[in-house]
Amino acid sequence: MRRLGELEAEIMDRFWKWNRPATVREIVDDINLLREVAYTTVTTVTTILFHKGHLTRARDGRIWVYRAAGTREAYAAALMADGLDASEDRPAALAAFVRALGESELAALREALSEPLTETSSEALSETLSEALSEALSEAP
Repeated sequence: MRRLGELEAEIMDRFWKWNRPATVREIVDDINLLREVAYTTVTTVTTILFHKGHLTRARDGRIWVYRAAGTREAYAAALMADGLDASEDRPAALAAFVRALGESELAALREALSEPLTETSSEALSETLSEALSEALSEAP
């Protein structure tokens, strides 16, 4: 998954914060409180986000009403997965990532690893995460 562009991120940020459907007009009006942006530009980028799968849309009369297709956390997780895919040694890359985490993030990771998993791919990921976490923690001072 490619990282969002600047305006794409601004638009998605509003959907994630608002957690509700919105029109292009609402997005434009909110962005224009901080800086000027053209309605047509936001319409184009919102349509692109829809075609990329980041937004869903439904007709409300003559206008489209958009909603985030996923959470900010799911987007961040997809970016992290792509980062791991860029490495020839996923466990080593994951271990390096875990070593860079703060205490609260490590606690959240430990908690996530202790939760029951329902998918086979999640089980494999959990095992890889557990190994990387153990390796990273054994190397910590």
